[in-house]
Amino acid sequence: MTTVHQSRILQVDFSWKKFKGLISDVNNPEAGPLYIVEWNAVRSPHLIFKRPADDRIVGTGTLHTFRINADYEVAGQKGTLIAQKRFKTLYTHQSYAYSNTNEPVTMTWSSESGFTTWDFVCVDERQRPVAKYSAKIWGVKKIGNVEFMDDRPLSDAARDEIVVTGLTLFYCMWLRVNNIFSLFGAVFSRPGSQ
Repeated sequence: MTTVHQSRILQVDFSWKKFKGLISDVNNPEAGPLYIVEWNAVRSPHLIFKRPADDRIVGTGTLHTFRINADYEVAGQKGTLIAQKRFKTLYTHQSYAYSNTNEPVTMTWSSESGFTTWDFVCVDERQRPVAKYSAKIWGVKKIGNVEFMDDRPLSDAARDEIVVTGLTLFYCMWLRVNNIFSLFGAVFSRPGSQ
């Protein structure tokens, strides 16, 4: 398990010139982005997370017009962010990166929103905060921060998983809020099921 040695806060920026998301260490932005996020509104997957150092895909996120769940893949492991409530942001996903065994543990994402920010908090199976993605609702270039709140050593796998699931959940919720079809999807969904 590789341990990451940079700060525990990542900054999410949007480059209008490249039309891509750039995620970098908030304490070392001149080192360049740790991740590049490519968006595709038409084809699946809709979000592709790459490491610019070797152009390797570390994860993907897929959104759905009618379904309120979102699919993702991190390090070859496919998973689903599963809605636990119809009209409240409460999602779970299965994590191998935060598991101490070969079996995944359940991580839970919830959110609170204010006028300017939308906070998504991830807790582990013991309800301890692990990470938070704070998105700036009105942000044009600087669109948010990912903060790792856990005191455990931060591995590459854990960082990749939180970045992919956190941003996928944000765009899933953004789609739900701005899409009338998602309202119907919420009404007819069965929370807690894929």
